[in-house]
Amino acid sequence: MTRQDRILAIDQGTTSTRSIVFDREGRELSVARREFTQHYPNAGWVEHDPEDIWRDTVDTAREAVEASGGAETIAAIGITNQRETIVVWDRATGQPVYNAIVWQDRRTARLCARLKEKGREALVTERTGLVLDPYFSATKLAWILENVEGVRARAEKGELAAGTIDCFLLWRLTGGRVHATDITNASRTMLFDIHRQQWDDDLLAMVGVPKSLLPEVRDNSCIFGETDPEILGRSVPVAGMGGDQQCAVVGQACFEPGSVKSTYGTGCFVLMNTGDKPVKSTQRMLTTVAYRIDGRTAYALEGSAFVAGAAIKWLRDGLHLITHASQTDDMATRIPHSHGVYMVPGFVGLGAPHWEPEARGLISGLTLDATAAHIARAALESVAYQTYDLVKAMVSDGGARPTQLRVDGGMSANDWLCQFLADMVQTDVERPAQIETTAMGAAFLAGIGAGLWSDLDEVASVWSRGRLFSPKMEDGQRQSMLDGWHRAVRRALVK
Repeated sequence: MTRQDRILAIDQGTTSTRSIVFDREGRELSVARREFTQHYPNAGWVEHDPEDIWRDTVDTAREAVEASGGAETIAAIGITNQRETIVVWDRATGQPVYNAIVWQDRRTARLCARLKEKGREALVTERTGLVLDPYFSATKLAWILENVEGVRARAEKGELAAGTIDCFLLWRLTGGRVHATDITNASRTMLFDIHRQQWDDDLLAMVGVPKSLLPEVRDNSCIFGETDPEILGRSVPVAGMGGDQQCAVVGQACFEPGSVKSTYGTGCFVLMNTGDKPVKSTQRMLTTVAYRIDGRTAYALEGSAFVAGAAIKWLRDGLHLITHASQTDDMATRIPHSHGVYMVPGFVGLGAPHWEPEARGLISGLTLDATAAHIARAALESVAYQTYDLVKAMVSDGGARPTQLRVDGGMSANDWLCQFLADMVQTDVERPAQIETTAMGAAFLAGIGAGLWSDLDEVASVWSRGRLFSPKMEDGQRQSMLDGWHRAVRRALVK
């Protein structure tokens, strides 16, 4: 009899969908990936076609499973996803009523501003640990209800369902039998009380969202449902789900209070585990759920910078300065210093600690001596500078100064960037042997849910370090570069 001892992790990200099969030792056995189209219908708007996401999910899952030995070996499926992106669909047909509105989308900035003027941000922060910002799902969902013809009336009749991407994929994978999400994704909607751990009636009323639209909220590791057998050739349990950044916490084995991970994908997301008590931030960091397993909740402080890898993508697709992201490593090392060039990547506003949706991107310090290499280096440096600002804010909130920073995501493969991070943050940077820790975290959650791993301690024993980067830069040079960065940020914030 074939042993079912492998996990299929579906990693549905902002620009691509991947499916990866892992074994019990955390080794990647196969991977399939598809990029999909980004839609920008108006300035500051970002949308995805949910059908593109669904098609790519099925195609990559089938490809990865077949390449690893077939569905008979798969014990369970784990799902991780771009978190705040929201979808509304018909309960009878499963068809979306509108494109998915992406976490980067800023169309509800004015609605958020009006709610702030009414004094509602204090309620939002007290209940959800978040700030009142277009980043989160609530105002995007309110926009769909108000602006797509007939949707509010259908929602009031109970004909529609809503959820983040994990929830939409679970619905489709189970043939419409399960409408559920996990607590980490729920905690990012701006509609969920992270203390009482339930949907909040006051917040729902604030934005006019019927509770009947929303899914059941479950632990990160549990049997959510069984897939339709037509998808992979047999029914497979979906046994773990989590938002991408929380899955990276699990994939990096950051289970001890004070441990920190930083993920570099489209954006940069730093999370510090704060244990079983939520820490209220005074520095505009987010208080969020890290994970809940067997009913036990761990919390985290989170700093979110909206643009990291997206800046490199812009160099490639917008400016055509590069043809592949890996070229930036060579360009950065080719020149001895940044030549005073700074990039503030406020393409979709600035996230923590500024939370300024109206900020826009800026490149400063240009002279006739500046080259494409200087701009590429400035894009990389901006990632480290933003990480420094986020870690500094967390320490100011009472978090322990990290003794190491565990990094992951596609950009962490860049050795130059990892060394510059170590220099700026002034701490050791640990890059794991498996840098795709978001998918790994989803696999761990599903493996716990399916019984392949007994608990988090066993998961931690699977994690291994690939390379260590230690600080080398002199303090004077480091401080001078940070001062230049902060001057550039102030310019970007001027309206």
